[in-house]
Amino acid sequence: MVTFKDFRNNVKPNWCPGCGDFSVQAAIQRAAANVGIQPHDLAVISGIGCSGRISGYIHSYGFHGIHGRALPIAQGLKMANKDLHVIASGGDGDGFAIGMGHTIHSIRRNIDITYVVMDNQIYGLTKGQTSPRSAEGFKTKSTPGGAIEPSVQPLELALTSGATFVAQGFSSDIKELTAIIEAGINHKGFSFINVFSPCVTYNKVNTYDWFKEHLTKLSNVEGYDSTNREEAMKVVMEAEGLVTGIIYQDENAPSYQEQVPGYANAPLVDQNLKMSEQEFNALLQDFM
Repeated sequence: MVTFKDFRNNVKPNWCPGCGDFSVQAAIQRAAANVGIQPHDLAVISGIGCSGRISGYIHSYGFHGIHGRALPIAQGLKMANKDLHVIASGGDGDGFAIGMGHTIHSIRRNIDITYVVMDNQIYGLTKGQTSPRSAEGFKTKSTPGGAIEPSVQPLELALTSGATFVAQGFSSDIKELTAIIEAGINHKGFSFINVFSPCVTYNKVNTYDWFKEHLTKLSNVEGYDSTNREEAMKVVMEAEGLVTGIIYQDENAPSYQEQVPGYANAPLVDQNLKMSEQEFNALLQDFM
């Protein structure tokens, strides 16, 4: 029986002490074990930034991509081998700045992967600049007078882009976060999970104590219906995005793979893809 320890390796994370990403890593490892995934059946694909290091800290297949490009790699991997459980990960700068286009199109495609965003509302690896998630008035080295742009709202973005699974967690609540990631892995389609993961070094506003004071658990909202997209959007907007739990889920929408004509069930490596010389020459004629 697979356990949390099976997803540990000998690489020690070098995040700052107290970084929320430690808990995100532990939640992914626990969720994978709870689902019963073997390490060789899991692939973690990450981008650039503090969060991008996570693919090297988990005992599984891993790929450390370039800035904002974790999702294209993860989608290609899943299309090539549908039997792999694929988790893409990155920070708010990775997913909502240079990678924003990939985020939106991954959501609308509904490819069967899980995307975990570690949202610290700042650029931490490059020493504390404003990110797309920084609030108006947020002062950093790049905005000494305060940010003048409104922040990106990831939950509203996901809902309006047609996401079939939208959730949000808080790294301080590892029990709920593990359950959310587990549900995301089990969801057949694209699972979008935003995680408040405080940067203890450069973000002195959105701290653990700040989130504990402002967050609302949807599990405590009586009668909340996570299958109702309109209700989900209303609650998210009223709470200004400061909610945790499964916000919306559509279990009936077909995944991208289910809609691709001729999509082979077997991974590419197991398919007989040899082409005869006659077939190859006939294919060349289409380009001449």
